[in-house]
Amino acid sequence: MTTKSKFFRVATEGATTDGRKIDRKAIEQIARNFNRTTYGARIWLEHKRSLLPDSPFRAYGDVLAVKAEEVDTDSGKKLALFAQVSPTPSLIAMNKERQKIYTSIELNPDFADTSQAYMVGLGVTDSPASLGTDILTFAATSGVNLFSARKQHVNNLFSEAIEATLEFEEDDQPEVTENKFSTTVKNILKRFSHKETSDDARFNDVKEALEAVAHHASETAASFATQSAAADKKISELEAALAASTSAFTAFKGQMDTQDGNPSHRPPATGGSGTEQTDF
Repeated sequence: MTTKSKFFRVATEGATTDGRKIDRKAIEQIARNFNRTTYGARIWLEHKRSLLPDSPFRAYGDVLAVKAEEVDTDSGKKLALFAQVSPTPSLIAMNKERQKIYTSIELNPDFADTSQAYMVGLGVTDSPASLGTDILTFAATSGVNLFSARKQHVNNLFSEAIEATLEFEEDDQPEVTENKFSTTVKNILKRFSHKETSDDARFNDVKEALEAVAHHASETAASFATQSAAADKKISELEAALAASTSAFTAFKGQMDTQDGNPSHRPPATGGSGTEQTDF
């Protein structure tokens, strides 16, 4: 069973960590373009990426989906980006301990030369928006980008860190077919046994129950036939492979049985006529 979060805000149009701005258009493009099959955005501790799976800076989950919605801020309505994530157990434990509770997106303003913005990563951090503002001011005035070493591309930008309220829930698992079938029949029979049910209604209930049984039996037979055919094909393939191996082994054994087992023996000489020529 996997765990996923409810949607939570990860960015708002406005400042970034290098003095640039995330405009409304960029957030709209991210919400429209994000697709895990195109490029999956992973969750990174402080935006740092490690090559080692046991590093503290390994990935801590994946972004499943994003959407854009307007939110009220001190400076009026702004467009915000919301994300739904699938966290690792380590991220869940961290969040329960109130660690790394702020998020910051990593945005590529020209993803794959499309001239469209795309979210390529999500960072979790302990640096809140107020500290992020100080960093923004420093980065904008000093000419030194504090986050260059953490970026996949020099033109990527990080949004300011905002507190994220992560609420996790378990993914619903698909109901087992047998359980659905059993429940369906039980519900029909329960209606059948009701005292106030008319004879016509009971007849219809029995008919419905029999149809459900017949449908289930048909599906089961079809599934069995498919699996049986696949098993027969696999058995035939294994038998053919075994026959080929047996034949090769028999030929090899026959060849070995005709070989002289004494390595000191040499093959008889077959050249010459048996006479020797001398000099006079």
